[in-house]
Amino acid sequence: MKQIGTQIKEDEAYLKRADFQKELLRKLQAEKEKVMLGGGIKAIEKQKEKGKIPARERINLLLDNPKEFYELSTFAAYGMYEEFGGAASAGTIYGIGRISGRQCVIVANDATVKAGAWFPITAKKNLRAQEIAMENHLPIIYLVDSAGVFLPLQDEIFPDKEHFGRIFRNNAVISSMGIPQISAIMGPCVAGGAYLPIMSDEALIVEGEGSVFLAGAHLVRAAIGEKIDNESLGGARVQSNISGVTDYVMKDDKECIAQIRSLVDKFGKRETAGFDRIEAKPPKFTPKEIYGLLPEDTIKPYDMYEVLSRIVDNSEIDEYKAGYGKTVITAYARIDGWAVGIVANQRSVVKTEKGEMQVGGVIYSDSSDKATRFIMNCNQKKIPLLFLQDVTGFMVGSRAEHGGIIKDGAKMVNAVANSVVPKITIIVGNSFGAGNYAMCGKAYDPRFIYAFPNAKISVMGGSQAHSVLLDIKIKQAEKSGKKVTEEEKKKLLDEIAAAYDEKNNPYYAAARLWVDEIIDPAEARKYISMGIESANHNSEIPRFNPGVIQT
Repeated sequence: MKQIGTQIKEDEAYLKRADFQKELLRKLQAEKEKVMLGGGIKAIEKQKEKGKIPARERINLLLDNPKEFYELSTFAAYGMYEEFGGAASAGTIYGIGRISGRQCVIVANDATVKAGAWFPITAKKNLRAQEIAMENHLPIIYLVDSAGVFLPLQDEIFPDKEHFGRIFRNNAVISSMGIPQISAIMGPCVAGGAYLPIMSDEALIVEGEGSVFLAGAHLVRAAIGEKIDNESLGGARVQSNISGVTDYVMKDDKECIAQIRSLVDKFGKRETAGFDRIEAKPPKFTPKEIYGLLPEDTIKPYDMYEVLSRIVDNSEIDEYKAGYGKTVITAYARIDGWAVGIVANQRSVVKTEKGEMQVGGVIYSDSSDKATRFIMNCNQKKIPLLFLQDVTGFMVGSRAEHGGIIKDGAKMVNAVANSVVPKITIIVGNSFGAGNYAMCGKAYDPRFIYAFPNAKISVMGGSQAHSVLLDIKIKQAEKSGKKVTEEEKKKLLDEIAAAYDEKNNPYYAAARLWVDEIIDPAEARKYISMGIESANHNSEIPRFNPGVIQT
């Protein structure tokens, strides 16, 4: 074992960096509090006046300990659908928490947001919740209270593979996998949305509030001329005692939630994947010191070993090929007792054994080769992988190309793509270009992917992108015979920079579900541990077959 990390000297530079990160966290918390109000305080009060419990309070009552609920995709739809008044958290809340001692995925419609209507991102968010349940074999609980598809955007949510209908297909697949699904109908459940609870294994319905039907009273009258009210058409007593569609009639939200807890309490134990865990040891250094380690400008270097020393147990690692391919760190360690294999970008400028200087955050041929071999080792040993991304891409230029950087990069991408052990990714700083792919970005199926508040995700770094885009704009102007002055160039560059930077921040990524959550760096250990514990529920790990990896 190798001890890593040093005692931090809290000098002016350290305190300045720490203040910068803390300010990002203050903004994160403030924005999260706004999002968590859903449709607003008035809408929440209206729910309570009807005798209904708001969605977040329902989840809290369902959980053993609400403080241990890992909410995911909180910022889904952030800054989107503004022309319709916005859709806080996409009108749906989901996350992982314990019910009767068992880890479960919990999904709840927030009826304070457009009556729980489904926007395009709402469908994507629900599909992500189901994907987490399927990949990790976690029971999934749905608290249903939705008016159905948001009709002005129906063309973006209805017919495609990753649209609304895929959710019901997943209901069928989840049940076939033996993963329990329980639905509580705690409000309206209309049209296609009626299939979600009824395709679950068991469905509860709240009397007086819950209703389920393919067409509501208004549409029934328009279609066939029949006059009937919603309760008589598809209320709790009708659907439980006459049609037999639902299984339990509950007098109110509290009784419904208590019944779900009782049902989950009786689930049988299942075989686990067997990932190794021992008694956890805290790091030698406090995780909050990460704030002062990360630079204000993500292009500036820092030592990733220092960050790791505040995440891994006892600040100890078994480093693989320590003296080779130094811009990527590969090491075995434990986090909250769980054995992990770590692949992390080293942001410091490093010196090779040949005396060459390598730029931090760039993946070279040697570091790519090392990471490939390490990933294969972790798959052989059944050790989950943790990727800590702060990457500006693969090395470019004639020397790198002649050395086979494309081939070596392809080897690493191949190993990541074919890896069968669970992968967890945290974007610590930059995530640019093909580096995003090689370091297990969203497209490479990490079980969970998180971002720190200072993360940047884009096809290339800001300064390079600004320069390229400015050059394109100038050439377009010159083709039309216009001479661009220096003042106009500066104005164009400012406009380009503002537009580009708006789209590479973590909120933009979280809104579109490119990351599962923006997290506090000091809580990275908790999120990693939760992810491995979730993954451990799935005992079915296929044999690793890396495909063609040229050596």
